[in-house]
Amino acid sequence: MGKGDQMTGRLIAAARTLTGINPAELAKAAGIAPATLAQMEAGGSAIVEAADAADAVRRALENFGAQFIPEGDGMGAGVRLRFTRQDVKQIGRLEGEGGLVGEDDVP
Repeated sequence: MGKGDQMTGRLIAAARTLTGINPAELAKAAGIAPATLAQMEAGGSAIVEAADAADAVRRALENFGAQFIPEGDGMGAGVRLRFTRQDVKQIGRLEGEGGLVGEDDVP
C-alpha cells in the first residue's frame, strides 16, 4: 500500500498485533497522540479519514516489519510480516551481541 491507499482501523490493529508492538509504542513512532491511534483502531472497517495520520501509522508499522497488501483479485486488503520467524530470531540475536553502534538504515 502506498500513500493515498485506504487504511482501516482493523488493518492498523492487525498490523500492530502481528508486529508485537503496543499502542503507545506505535503512537510514538508515528508521531501521533495515543488517543488518535485509539480512535483510528476503534473505527473498525471504516476508512481512516485523516490521511496524514494514517500514512504516518502505515510508515511506522512498515518500519516494525508489517507489509500491507492492497485489495486485488477479488480479495480484500490485508497485512503480513515482511520477515520470517527465522529472520526475526537472527535479527534479535545480532542486535543483542553488542559492539559499536553504527548507522543501520538501508537505502
